[in-house]
Amino acid sequence: MLATLARVATLRRTGLLSGPGSRRELWTGRPQSDTDNMKPLEGVKILDLTRVLAGPFATMNLGDLGAEVIKVERPGAGDDTRTWGPPFVGTESTYFLSVNRNKKLAAICDVFVENYVPGKLSALGLGYADIDRIAPHVVYCSITGYGQTGPLCQRAGYDAVASAVSGLMHITGPEDGDPVRPGVAMTDLATGLYACGAIMAGLIQRYKTGKGLFIDCNLLSSQVACLTQVAANYLIARKEAKRWGTAHGSIVPYQAFKTKDGYLVVGAGNNLQFATLCKIMNVPELIDDCKYKTNHLRVQNRKELIRILSARFEEAMTSEWLHRFEGSGIPYGPINNMKNVFAEPQVLHNGLVMEMKHPTVGKISVPGPAVRYSKFKMSEARPPPLLGQHTTYILKEVLRYDDKAIGELLSTGVVTQHEVEC
Repeated sequence: MLATLARVATLRRTGLLSGPGSRRELWTGRPQSDTDNMKPLEGVKILDLTRVLAGPFATMNLGDLGAEVIKVERPGAGDDTRTWGPPFVGTESTYFLSVNRNKKLAAICDVFVENYVPGKLSALGLGYADIDRIAPHVVYCSITGYGQTGPLCQRAGYDAVASAVSGLMHITGPEDGDPVRPGVAMTDLATGLYACGAIMAGLIQRYKTGKGLFIDCNLLSSQVACLTQVAANYLIARKEAKRWGTAHGSIVPYQAFKTKDGYLVVGAGNNLQFATLCKIMNVPELIDDCKYKTNHLRVQNRKELIRILSARFEEAMTSEWLHRFEGSGIPYGPINNMKNVFAEPQVLHNGLVMEMKHPTVGKISVPGPAVRYSKFKMSEARPPPLLGQHTTYILKEVLRYDDKAIGELLSTGVVTQHEVEC
């Protein structure tokens, strides 16, 4: 399929790289007749050559905002995550299903997103210089492990490795234990969110200038940027970071406490909250104790204070503590397993369970979009595509290939078409 795209990229007639005057131009500034549910990225077509998580997560979020995401995969194999399991639903990996809704397979774009090792697509005639030469309006986003240049640029980028190199793994885990990989691929997800925002900024830039641009996103830069105050502590004060488990290096108390039947995370970010906490826990004598009167003193005397609070928390069930803290103004919450997460009334109220009908496995549920907007609804959920599900449609209806050309592509294995049973 990449070889096909390299040939297609030279043919302006296909619509792969339509110029600013085409019907896919982002904003005209003219009022529309029906703006009640106009989505900000309606009319934008995104060519998605990404695999695994960071890229697909970025383009999925853009699809939720109305963009048409056209996903290109290797014939016969597809995205690596199609095989990442268990669990599987039928033959589909739940990992793939979780980040690939609202996408089609083919080759037209206003935005071009890829996550190949630097230089790979240039060798196929699909690098930024190639695209910019024939379609300077295209916003081209490259997602890599370490950046376009530099000593590590040719290394493959995987979340856990980038998490280690960037220092995130060094600061994650129990205080006296080994480094721990975060429970989800936070470096990939952060990079996907950076890429999503950068692409929208690129579209605004195109609206202002009429020209596209190249966007360099990478796992290493995203995660180092997300080190925030931990990085600043080192850069400004040369204070080396350490692991704190569920605790916080600069705020006490702010961590998980074991109860009779589970865990509760509680924080006191100021003296008033600490006093309220002490009253709720029936230890009012701690409020005026000279060792705990300020957060600075509480940090200095962390071990003794946490020992006292921990003993109190273990005296009651989680549900009892939740009842006591309700309406107090104290930040608190239980550590939920997945069953409890998706039974949580607020999660359900926020619409964070998205249901859709998959063509082979039937009804499935995935996490819904995190953000809601007042003037439009998110795009209707469409299931992740089967490998090759939309190939013929895109070649014929969008790229205007005739039946003979499509037949040749299918017979030679350049593309594949998955037939969906009705």
